[in-house]
Amino acid sequence: MTRSVYVTGIDRGDGRQVIELGVMELLTRHVDRVGVFRPLVHDGPDRLFELLKARYRLSQPAGTVHGIGYDEAAALQAERGTDELVSLLVDRFHAVAREYEYVLVLGSDYAATSLPDELALNARLANEFGAAVIPVVGGQGQEAESVRAEARNAYRAYTTLGCDVVALVVNRVAPEERTAIVERLAARLPVPCYALPEDGSLSAPTVGQIVQALGAEVLLGDDSGLARDARDFVFGGAMLPTFLKALTPGCMVITPGDRADLVIGSLAAHSAGAPPIAGVVLTLDERPGPDIMALAARLAPGTPVVSVPGGSFPTAAELFAIEGKLNAASPRKAETALGLFERHVDTAELTDRISVARSGRVTPMMFEHELIERSRSGRRRVVLPEGTEERVLRAADVLLRRDVCDLTLLGEEEAIRKRAADLAIDLADAQIIDPQTSPLRERFAELYATLRAHKGVSYELAYDVVADVSYFGTLMVQEGLADGMVSGAAHSTAATIRPAFEIIKTKPDAQIVSSVFFMCLADRVLVYGDCAVNPDPDAEQLADIAIQSAATAAQFGVEPRIAMLSYSTGTSGSGADVDKVRKATEIVRERRPDLLVEGPIQYDAAVDAAVAATKLPDSAVAGQATVLIFPDLNTGNNTYKAVQRSAGAVAVGPVLQGLRKPVNDLSRGALVQDIVNTVAITAIQAQGALPGAGRTA
Repeated sequence: MTRSVYVTGIDRGDGRQVIELGVMELLTRHVDRVGVFRPLVHDGPDRLFELLKARYRLSQPAGTVHGIGYDEAAALQAERGTDELVSLLVDRFHAVAREYEYVLVLGSDYAATSLPDELALNARLANEFGAAVIPVVGGQGQEAESVRAEARNAYRAYTTLGCDVVALVVNRVAPEERTAIVERLAARLPVPCYALPEDGSLSAPTVGQIVQALGAEVLLGDDSGLARDARDFVFGGAMLPTFLKALTPGCMVITPGDRADLVIGSLAAHSAGAPPIAGVVLTLDERPGPDIMALAARLAPGTPVVSVPGGSFPTAAELFAIEGKLNAASPRKAETALGLFERHVDTAELTDRISVARSGRVTPMMFEHELIERSRSGRRRVVLPEGTEERVLRAADVLLRRDVCDLTLLGEEEAIRKRAADLAIDLADAQIIDPQTSPLRERFAELYATLRAHKGVSYELAYDVVADVSYFGTLMVQEGLADGMVSGAAHSTAATIRPAFEIIKTKPDAQIVSSVFFMCLADRVLVYGDCAVNPDPDAEQLADIAIQSAATAAQFGVEPRIAMLSYSTGTSGSGADVDKVRKATEIVRERRPDLLVEGPIQYDAAVDAAVAATKLPDSAVAGQATVLIFPDLNTGNNTYKAVQRSAGAVAVGPVLQGLRKPVNDLSRGALVQDIVNTVAITAIQAQGALPGAGRTA
């Protein structure tokens, strides 16, 4: 039977989209097929569904999401009664429920509707759908006692109407009141109660939303600039020295278009990072001349400068009426919202309360969700040497907003902050260290000179070497100032791994450093090794790769069943290559008799039960292998790329194994999500390797 959860409210302005997004995140961690149903809908696009569809790769047709329009619902209710309206919506809900394992129901929004007793209608629908209910209460601008009373009334209202209330959320409360609210609710209500603090960045409109609302013309700026949050408005009228003192981080400057001094001054301040602004709105349909605009474009590339026909006063009235909304065009807000939800909601408890049973299938998205959740559960610090690289900064933005781990970025601080400002990325919660000027440089030089003395490395040479970001980051990991390192977006594999070989070295039980890729197929996760490091391992090394790969698989929730791959299965073939795999299999069995291993075996016999039944019918691995060990780098690298491109698999990695402390290499073509995943993996590796590390430098 399909399960469902109904997220509803008691009034408008509760910021419920944050909770709806958070619940969807929980569902997609455990369930392969999740549907969405909104019983009552306003005219126009459904921005939240567009966000959910894009973020969670939903295949649900948009036409099945909505029950009925508000006006049509009011007319139907008035003409034929509530029972007819409910009957229609129940039929449409079940049409969705038949297609999905779990359905997220989005309650009505109490905004400009003519439906009588909207709360009772939501309660009736939840009961008819058989849905668990999560009421959301808005706490903006209220004191703790007022919020407690309103939450208690909401709980009573829904339970009195027969609803199965599984949890209650108070949203947008004053941060200083949050603890008191949680304590008072816990003492008065029999269900879990969560309180989320007000976060100004969620209600702040993006520059793009301002442009749309004002009908402004974009004179300068790119997509990154339009995605910036406008956290404040500063109106230009004073002389430049006074005006510059009024600027605040993330502010939108509103000034008459003939004040070229204020335009250039604010953009120059942004370029210097003192402070970074969101953009500039020019009023009165006045625009600076082409020379001024050309200078503006050079001063702050990408920063939006837009023009509106109205004056400052009517523009201000419109600006203050705009509120930021979650939608597909504002992915950063979604990350912020999820970070807020996951920090203040006991997600394990709520998952249990809404009775989410884990699917037998493991999809790529479910695997990625699990990485984020596990990395957050045992907080570690990861150092990113490529601090000015755009993809790294964007990944850092996601990681910080989601509160996944602590981050250290390496590079010249001014350059990092300027690049971050241009990308509208807030690095307030990240540590930034410049290896060239850091007090740690001398300490690291002494350590490196000692470690490499047998190679003739002097202190003077070491002092130069450790200024390199890869060496500096590796030494941070070695000294426990970071728990792991991720690099390679702009550096070669050798530049990332060589310092680790020299400084961190291999584990006592590992002969070599090797790698695996997590290959996330449509319904399962396989582990491929080694596809990135060792060109032609011998039998001993191949056995070591298999044992390490099994340990890595187990650490990430994949039950290891090892297939030692070859072009021959069982005893059907011979030759040096097959003999190497056969010998490696024997070594694995000798060293780790507890592991399930089969080899030599062909790929099809390893993963296809029908082929396995013919070639190795009595094998405990054939047909259900999860760890696939390739005989050489050529085979492994080509196979993982072929599966990635042809089967649409998500390849997460390479993940290095065998080092004493975690260092991971990125492909130079890595996407932002690849970097996020690799950082999460590194943090998880560190949880097992370094239980006490992570001190602040």
